[in-house]
Amino acid sequence: MSKTLILGGTKSGKSRLAEQWANATSRAVSYIATAQAHDDEMAQRIKQHQQQRPDNWPTIEQPLYLGDAINQATTDVVLVDCLTLWLTNLLLAEGDLLTEQISALLDTLQTTDKHIIMVSNETNMGVMPLGDLTRRYCDEAGVLHQRIAKMSDNVILTVAGLPHILKGQLHEQLR
Repeated sequence: MSKTLILGGTKSGKSRLAEQWANATSRAVSYIATAQAHDDEMAQRIKQHQQQRPDNWPTIEQPLYLGDAINQATTDVVLVDCLTLWLTNLLLAEGDLLTEQISALLDTLQTTDKHIIMVSNETNMGVMPLGDLTRRYCDEAGVLHQRIAKMSDNVILTVAGLPHILKGQLHEQLR
């Protein structure tokens, strides 16, 4: 089935576009949330996202095992928000889950019969970060985005709430 990657910066409108895309499929949607509320500001962001999505979308909160969460979803459409928060969780997790879980996600994306819509922050359009963890994060995000974009039917960069089609096309109901 189809895979759509929606990239953008903070508050670019990428999550809103992903939710509109999911609604436009006219199918049942599962929402996979990868965020963790480690501070009050993040808790508020999570609450805002929860309030804006439809009540009839089952939510799977899964900060680490994303491939498993996609496989567990019981709907035809799965919206993942967001890959870069998931990547951060993996980088900060005890043990070395990063390589294993990226492989599991990519395997799932290749074999699933679900429509997958993935949201991720495009973080690599600025200067090279100073810290080693931040550089690793940016490197891992860039490589992950490339790998997922290659297997995706649609890749969209959202800037100032406007979708810029990098690959494929905008969902016909959103044109």
